[in-house]
Amino acid sequence: MNTKRISKFLSLILRHKPEVLPIELDPQGWADLDEIIEKMQRKGMEVDQSIIESVVANNDKQRFRLDLDNRRIRANQGHSIDIDLALEPSVPPKQLFHGTATRFIDSIMEKGLIRGSRQHVHLSLDIVTATKVGSRHGKPTILKVDAETMHQKGFVFYVSENRVWLTEHVPVEFLSKADNR
Repeated sequence: MNTKRISKFLSLILRHKPEVLPIELDPQGWADLDEIIEKMQRKGMEVDQSIIESVVANNDKQRFRLDLDNRRIRANQGHSIDIDLALEPSVPPKQLFHGTATRFIDSIMEKGLIRGSRQHVHLSLDIVTATKVGSRHGKPTILKVDAETMHQKGFVFYVSENRVWLTEHVPVEFLSKADNR
């Protein structure tokens, strides 16, 4: 059992391309777990309910969530497809952080943080988490987001089940480089 491979595959089908399996997601992004397991097994993946439950419970980023009956699964955030996670607007902390690869800084400092193909820009509560995120794409640079001022100026923030902060755009004037020594 390769849980990393299963986690990556679940990310693909639950966040970006359900048609790869193929499965149907409801408007909130939920999918039938039995159907996913059956179709993954048909593709030759060694997976069952206990393995999926383990992937959900042990994923370091807590990317997935099972419903109360463990019959349905969805991704907590990061969708590039239109999903309504039914998140309520939340008051953010004074500052949040965004980890990115150094090679993207010039563009970010020109355009701000844009969501690209995803529904939201993802922000972290701390520098450590932001550094892990930024490291996935190359040498990391950490940006500090003045979330308090953004919120005061009418920008809307949400917080996902796994404590990732989400917003649609972070303009340049709310960004500064964090001291991440």
